[in-house]
Amino acid sequence: MQKIPTLFQRDPDDRRHVLPEADPVCQWVLDGEGVATRKYDGTCVLLDDDGAWWARREVRPGRATPPGYRAVVTDENTGKTMGWEPIAQSAYARYHAEALAASPQTRKPGTYELVGEKINGNPEGVRGHALIAHADAEHLDVPRDLDGLRTWLLAHPTIEGIVWHHGDGRRAKIKYRDFA
Repeated sequence: MQKIPTLFQRDPDDRRHVLPEADPVCQWVLDGEGVATRKYDGTCVLLDDDGAWWARREVRPGRATPPGYRAVVTDENTGKTMGWEPIAQSAYARYHAEALAASPQTRKPGTYELVGEKINGNPEGVRGHALIAHADAEHLDVPRDLDGLRTWLLAHPTIEGIVWHHGDGRRAKIKYRDFA
């Protein structure tokens, strides 16, 4: 789990918004590389290769990690550690179980977005709870410049944002709230 960089640099005086300059590590998006997909507004969960489910969890500096926690990366700016905790002890365990029961298909290892009525106020408008495979995210045909992206995202307020995927594994994102 790597934190996905934001396409444009953040305003140092108001980190909620972006500046017109691209983050240099994301220049490839503006150069026309990568595929744009929809960023869903839920919480990230992982199905590992052994069939175990994990919930994404951030741990703030100075806080204890939950039992069984697997740290992945620490953000050098905030000091928060991102990682995975067993889904059974997550605050989302009940909703995850509901999503699995509602659609008991076989799933491939990978990351999923858990969405639904009790997740983030249900901005996705899902009835009950569901799992959306990140590998199956809706592809989007969107502009790649700041003004075009601002206009597009503000015209699509039900979409949390966009994630670009490069063939070599790099990713970049921009969120509706970066402009709102």
